Amino acid sequence: MTWQLVITKYILGVAGLIFANNVFAANLTLNFVDQYGAPLSNTVVEHVNANSVTTQDNLSILEMDQVDKQFSPVLLIAQQGQQVNFPNSDNIRHHVYSFSPTKPFQLKLYSGQPEKPITFDNEGIVVLGCNIHDSMVGYIYVSKNKHVYQSDEQGRIELKNVTLPVQLSAWNPLQKATLEEKKIISLAINTPNNIQLSLQTADPAPRNTFGNKFKGRND
Repeated sequence: MTWQLVITKYILGVAGLIFANNVFAANLTLNFVDQYGAPLSNTVVEHVNANSVTTQDNLSILEMDQVDKQFSPVLLIAQQGQQVNFPNSDNIRHHVYSFSPTKPFQLKLYSGQPEKPITFDNEGIVVLGCNIHDSMVGYIYVSKNKHVYQSDEQGRIELKNVTLPVQLSAWNPLQKATLEEKKIISLAINTPNNIQLSLQTADPAPRNTFGNKFKGRND
């Protein structure tokens, strides 16, 4: 073996060690709780990484149903540019709307199937309401990132083969922070595989009545 080959192997070995010391793949369990330690479902986590932006090709049409005077599911995650259908499975009519800057729209009083789905072109949070039933509140989280996850009833999210270090954002519809704010979570190489994370929550603020908000709008 020549000295040149030995030196080359040594350099490659050192480079491999440097790479290994700077990034690490791991399976992580994130456990979200509120300030009282209670599990926090419907927490949305994204990778803060511009390289993981989704493409808008062949996105399926999602569904936000209305069952027993409630939105079902309460929280829906959509990709930027994705369409959402709003069937009404109740035997009464609903008037679905949103005032959110991300996507203001209304589906005037209807039953069954609306004429067409709604396209959510912009990233952000959409709060849904019903002009007939004030207790109906739902959320659509529109993400431009394909790496987006939602916590289960136990507040748990399982992340597989995550490259560390990594930055994540966390959001919950009940958070005490402003609606559009996302908490940034930085995870280092030595992060434990099982992590508990806390978000401050508050009771939902009273929503504006429908009033004349959409006066003059035909969409």
